[in-house]
This record gives sequence, C-alpha cells and structure tokens, in this order.
Amino acid sequence: MTRTEETAEVPGALPESLTDFISYLLRRVYAQFSSTGDGGDSDSRDFLVLDALTGRDWESQLDLAERLGINRTIMVSVIDRLEARGEVRRTRNPDNRRQYVLSLTDRGREAVEASRRTVAARDARLTAVLTDEETARLDELLARLLPESAQPLVQGTEYLVAQAHHRLRKHGDDKLAGTGLRVRHYGPLSALDVFGPISQQRLAELLAITGPAASQLVDELVKLGLVQRGRDPHDRRRYALEVTATGREKLALIADAVAELATDISDRLGPDGDEELRALLVKLLAPTHSGPVFTGNTKSSVSARG
Repeated sequence: MTRTEETAEVPGALPESLTDFISYLLRRVYAQFSSTGDGGDSDSRDFLVLDALTGRDWESQLDLAERLGINRTIMVSVIDRLEARGEVRRTRNPDNRRQYVLSLTDRGREAVEASRRTVAARDARLTAVLTDEETARLDELLARLLPESAQPLVQGTEYLVAQAHHRLRKHGDDKLAGTGLRVRHYGPLSALDVFGPISQQRLAELLAITGPAASQLVDELVKLGLVQRGRDPHDRRRYALEVTATGREKLALIADAVAELATDISDRLGPDGDEELRALLVKLLAPTHSGPVFTGNTKSSVSARG
C-alpha cells in the first residue's frame, strides 16, 4: 500500500450503498484506528512478534512470518531490529541449518509486558463506544477472519482489525490474480457507471476519499483502459470521467470477485455472524461519520479501497 492509499479515507458520511460490505467497513475502521496511531507499522509488527514468542521458541522464522501475515523480507528487518535491541535471540536450528530458532530474551519479556499495557490502554480508547461484551464479541468475530493457525497469535482489537483488513484485501485481490485488477477498483468503476460522466472531485466526494487517493485510482483505471477522461459538458475547462466499454466488462469481473469474497466472509463468521460484525463496525465508525452519501440504486457499488 502506498501512503496515499493508507490515508485515503476522510472523516465524513459513509457511502450508504457500501455499508453492507464488511470488507469496506473494516477498511474504514482500520483507517480510523491508524489515524489516531501513537506509533507506526514497525511498532505493531514488533509487538506481534514479541507477543507470539512469549509462550514458546519459534523454530522457523519463515513459519512465524506466514502465521502473522508479515512479508518475509519485512520479517527479516523486524527480527534484525529486535535482535539489535537485545529483545530476541536468533540461533541456527540444529535440525535444519537453513532455519533460525527465535527466542525471547529477558529484555524482550520486559518489553512485551510494557507493550501489553500500552496496547490494552489504546484498545480501550479505540473501542470506547462499545461495551466490554461488545468488544469481546468483536474480537471473537475478527479472529474468525484469520487463518486458524494465526488466531492464537494475534491479540488486541487494533491488531485484529489490521490483520483482518490486510488478509481480506489480499484474499480479494488473489481472486483477480493475473488480470491487473484490484478489488479497490470496484468502487470508482461502480460510481462512474452509475453517475458518470462526473468530475474527479465529485468522484472523491461520492466515495468519501481524498483528492490524491481519487487521482491515484483514476490514473490506474485510465492506464488500464477502464476509464476515459473527456470534457465536462457543463464546464469545458474541466475533465469528466466515464467508464469505457472495456471498463464495464471488467466491472462485472470484479463484481464476481467481490461477491465471492462476501460469501467467504459470511462462511467464516457463521450464522448471523456477518450481521453482528457489520453492526459493531458501524458502531465504531458512528462517532466520526454523520450520515450517508453515494446512495446509488445498486448494491453492487463497493469500496474504492476494497
């Protein structure tokens, strides 16, 4: 993700036609949590690794990276950083010299205990609009969106939100592998299909994203031949965006991927679980969002961010 994507969402009204989609709501909650962050991604990854090592040594650095959903290359830098601080010990695996065994040091145990207190306090602030029972249920449902092997390793609402968001985003994009398309392309294509031709500024307003984020999305779609820039019939000094014939064909393809993703989410959450999670995510977003926008007549309008 680029920095533009990470900061794409703006506080304001939620697009009404998107609130049925858990992947979209999760993206918005992730953005909301990130915008109030006290630290960066490196702090989050450091805590996840340290916390995972509290119960046992880990015989494979690669396996731990996969369980935690951390890129292999990034995992190397995380372990390098923790080792340099004296919080993690990395030794050769005697049963497989190509692997490293990861162990927590005494300094690492002190660091993870301090981090747990910080995480608990931050989670309490981020979920202040929920009751204790609702927060516990939210954590339970979010954990179901992670692979079973990762569920015991990820603790705390903020980390569960981040992990669930990133994994669902990748899962959706994997369904479009080889096409050059991404789930995030569905939102702007849907909006333009319903409302186009419109200006880029209007598109950003409809999707409740920033101008730079809208510009990045439009550039991608134009390059792919899915959107074209023409002159605005109401103001010849401005460009108007509209979906091409190819764009409409690809929109149907992305729609299938999004529908499959929604089905996968529902299956993971179990009976009524998707409705419960949707309601809890909307409640988390309520303090910073005043009302609906983008009231298109089709439920197929999906998140610009996936």
